Amino acid sequence: MDTLTIKISSALGAELAARSAKAHLSKSELARRAIAAYFAASGPSINHPSALSMAGDLVGCLKSGPKDLASNPKYLEGFGKV
Repeated sequence: MDTLTIKISSALGAELAARSAKAHLSKSELARRAIAAYFAASGPSINHPSALSMAGDLVGCLKSGPKDLASNPKYLEGFGKV
């Protein structure tokens, strides 16, 4: 686990201490949860690219192939069997 040192106002420190005591959590755990909740509410992580952005250059790169690949059950024969 990484360590982070921050400076907060006295009022915020008092609020953190009071809420951590009420929740029976350490101040560090409460701060971790607050940061995680903030990130979750602000949208997808910037460190995890989408599948499209990672494989975007492959989309439409095939010139040929079966036109009914997604709908023809013969292509799924034996799928999932060892």
